[in-house]
Amino acid sequence: MATIVMEQIGRLFINLQQVQGVPRMLKEAAPSLPGTLKDSDMPHFFREHYIHGGYRPLHHGWRYYFLSLFQRHNETINVWTHLLSALVVLMKSAQLAETVDFVRDVHAWPLLVLLLSAFAYMACSTLAHLLSAKSELSHYAFFFLDYVGVALYQYGSALVHFYYAIEESWHSCFHGLFMPLAAFLSWLSCLGCCYGKYQSHSSTYWVRKACQVVPSALAYTWDISPVVHRVITCFSCSRDPALPFHCGQVAFFLSCAFFFTHQLPQKWFPGRCDFLGQGHQIFHVLLALCTLSQIEASHLDYLGRRAVYRHLHGDSAAPFFCALFVLTGVASALTAVLITSKVRRLLGRRDKSK
Repeated sequence: MATIVMEQIGRLFINLQQVQGVPRMLKEAAPSLPGTLKDSDMPHFFREHYIHGGYRPLHHGWRYYFLSLFQRHNETINVWTHLLSALVVLMKSAQLAETVDFVRDVHAWPLLVLLLSAFAYMACSTLAHLLSAKSELSHYAFFFLDYVGVALYQYGSALVHFYYAIEESWHSCFHGLFMPLAAFLSWLSCLGCCYGKYQSHSSTYWVRKACQVVPSALAYTWDISPVVHRVITCFSCSRDPALPFHCGQVAFFLSCAFFFTHQLPQKWFPGRCDFLGQGHQIFHVLLALCTLSQIEASHLDYLGRRAVYRHLHGDSAAPFFCALFVLTGVASALTAVLITSKVRRLLGRRDKSK
């Protein structure tokens, strides 16, 4: 017995030695990363208000920016918040796939669109914050990609709200208009965000924010209207398990909208939120919580309101709405590509004039 115990202790000691050697092996396997820079060492375009340090140097190879996932810089938390959130959405999707037939049940397709669009915006945001520091053109291109993901998510949100959460009285007023207008507003949001970013050199901060926030606010107001109508009309329905999650997603979204439009708390503590505590990081976390609440609410509606949405939409509406989702994605992607080409020409003319 003592011999067995000693053998187990010996194996544990060897395993601990191996674990302790992991940091050294990683350091030897990966090249040493360049140190971060202060804002005074960066071109004005890359500087963020009230963020004084933690900037990654420009014009290194792509490998450096991918490896900077494990480096401490002023975008690290922004990258990891949406990277981890995307993994959570994947895990939630796998969990739902065990009980929901996403292939043969057309009424499950809107829920699938929401899951795909949620993963898309989180993945695009992760890439934007991770890789946009390579160059000015990369900064534009990857954030344009981020806005395409946002447009897809806005449409996915509108679809599950219209398909699962809507009450018959609201549906009767807007059933022929709701989803086409939701698709248009999603594309308009992408266009406004891309154009606002394109005007970074010639417009003030609040003008750029207006280009991004106003179309997105219009889209959200339209997309969330079925949920708001249902909460108002069914607030006393204590047996509706989805209502708390719908209220939660609205509260989380309004909170994250505040942090997106205000440079807080870094404005109160300039230079002290370079790594942790930026308002955009809080925005990421709140938006992820909003998305997870929305997924849970939509799943509960899918389970508990089948008679309602089958009566309202029949069996032919879901394929059309999914086709509209693809069209929205294509239109948004083309918009991003076209404005990226405008940026490329603008930067080319500027470089020639130097």
